[in-house]
Amino acid sequence: MIDFLRGKIAAREPEYVVVDVHGVGYRVFCSNPYVFGTKEDIDVTLYTHYHVREDAHLLFGFPTREEQVLFRQLIDVSGIGPKVALGILAGGKPETVVAAIQQENIAFLTKLPGIGKKTAQRLIFDLKEKLGKLTVTDHDLAVSFGLIDPQDEAGAQGVWGEVKQGLLALGYTDAEADRAWARIQPKIKDSDPADVIMKQALQALFQL
Repeated sequence: MIDFLRGKIAAREPEYVVVDVHGVGYRVFCSNPYVFGTKEDIDVTLYTHYHVREDAHLLFGFPTREEQVLFRQLIDVSGIGPKVALGILAGGKPETVVAAIQQENIAFLTKLPGIGKKTAQRLIFDLKEKLGKLTVTDHDLAVSFGLIDPQDEAGAQGVWGEVKQGLLALGYTDAEADRAWARIQPKIKDSDPADVIMKQALQALFQL
């Protein structure tokens, strides 16, 4: 099994990236081809799942080990294949999906791509007791459900707002930017300028 790849992004398409690992190009399907960064001259790490079916051998890639674990648990649920699992990861941050399952939030789950009420109920039944190994902090959940505004946490100077706009300009989504802030916020000082915060946010997103 291929558990992770470390190399350079050689190409991006809407559904996958091509990772150059010592001259070998691996096509890796992912929920967002820009989550691994926008530059092509730096090494990135993709945590992968190797999926075998009768007509194809496929690689799926994730920026974090957490997403990899959640993806594997999702596809173990009857009726959820790799494409639906990717859609779930694209439609909601891992900590949000975990919280929704643990709290039996069917209304949230049915808003995810490819998830109807019966599938949402099956997700809860199959996974509610199995998600304890995933790390989900109270802060992450508060950000995920909008109880904390990450931009407000940056202070009166609104530095995070500037950094977030820069990330959006690079192709990241609101959810990805907010997730980066949730991870780096404990390390940020009130006096840190935008370029320092941007560097840390990109490092969190690139998983370097």
